[in-house]
Amino acid sequence: MQPRHSDQPSGEGTLMSRQAWALLGSLYTTQYLGLGFFVAALVAILRERGAALETVSLVYMLGLIWPLKFLWTPWIDRIHIGRLGHYRGWLLLAQSLLVILLLFIGMLDVISDFTLVYSLCLGVAFLSATQDIAVDGLACRMLGPQERGLGNGLQIAGGLIGNLIGGGVMLMAYPHIGWQGCLMVLAACTAISPLQLLWFREPHWGARTLRTGVLFSRFALFWRAPGRGRWLVLLLLFPVGSGMAYAVITPALVDAGWSLNAIGLTVNVAGSFIGLATAMGTGWLMRRCTRHVALVGAALVQIIAVLAVLLVTGNSGAGAAALGALLFFACYNPAAVVMATMMMDEAAYDSPATDYTLQFSVNQFAAIGTMSLAAALAGSVGYSGVIIIATVASIAAAVLSPGYRASGAVLPQRGSRTS
Repeated sequence: MQPRHSDQPSGEGTLMSRQAWALLGSLYTTQYLGLGFFVAALVAILRERGAALETVSLVYMLGLIWPLKFLWTPWIDRIHIGRLGHYRGWLLLAQSLLVILLLFIGMLDVISDFTLVYSLCLGVAFLSATQDIAVDGLACRMLGPQERGLGNGLQIAGGLIGNLIGGGVMLMAYPHIGWQGCLMVLAACTAISPLQLLWFREPHWGARTLRTGVLFSRFALFWRAPGRGRWLVLLLLFPVGSGMAYAVITPALVDAGWSLNAIGLTVNVAGSFIGLATAMGTGWLMRRCTRHVALVGAALVQIIAVLAVLLVTGNSGAGAAALGALLFFACYNPAAVVMATMMMDEAAYDSPATDYTLQFSVNQFAAIGTMSLAAALAGSVGYSGVIIIATVASIAAAVLSPGYRASGAVLPQRGSRTS
């Protein structure tokens, strides 16, 4: 399967086959399965089996690998793996190793073998991040400008599904099938993507391969293009409001007396389904409006998302709190889709994975930092005080959005033949 290519430099791009769309959806989902299980479900499993809180806290550090993935992204843009193709080769390697690691971890005892389990979990986090780099590079080149909104809607939706299955469904299944059973199911689901890749023929891009040193120099050169200063500010500012609001939802519900099952059902299950729907809907709408309109609209909708959390942090009752949490997920995900799409627009053809991941890492560092800040501030200014700060940040992002103009360094659409 392969996309049909156009020689037009902009406007009309590629038209991907249904099989190619299915592959992207699969890759964006399976890369989160193992990591979602370890970050979400493993915490509950460890605590249930009597692990110390210090041990449990180590699990959350697995997520810190993803913002650091820009450090090895240039190698993936630079190196081809034999005749497997460029990004296809990396994807086959990462996916195959993920399946092997998940099966091996399932043979260990999570308590008595915790040091080895944790070391292998770090390997899973590294491989899933590497897979994300490769699939982003592949998507940057395969998707035409009119397809990137839908493609990034699929990316956000895939992440939500992966976390829903890995962190939600597997935790529910754990009492019935046990540790090894969960890991076997996750390995089997992860193995779906390598099977699809075996039937996928990656196009020959016709682009020169940049030297590794040149790719690493992109870390500085990328931000020197016209308009990138404001774009950097938006990358840092957009996740502040949503990150701070998200950080207080679960603690506020716990303080309100909600059970863990009720929180999981509302936040992790219902919230994920609503976020999935709005992410895909945003991707569809982006085919029918300009990037400028999409960015401003997403910034305004994000303000609604942040303000909705006031229903969670107040004394409005369980129904209002649930409505606030669900409204947050409905109105937050459009901004994630729009920002991811515009990151793809800003990526250069010869370094798509490097440019995209560099922007993603900036955005993720800001998100993680502000979530930690929100937890610290809540003790002194209260949950409502955190939401006020988050609202101010979201309004600032909305004010700056109309002045943003793309740098013009978008991915050109080049004719290609299939290798």
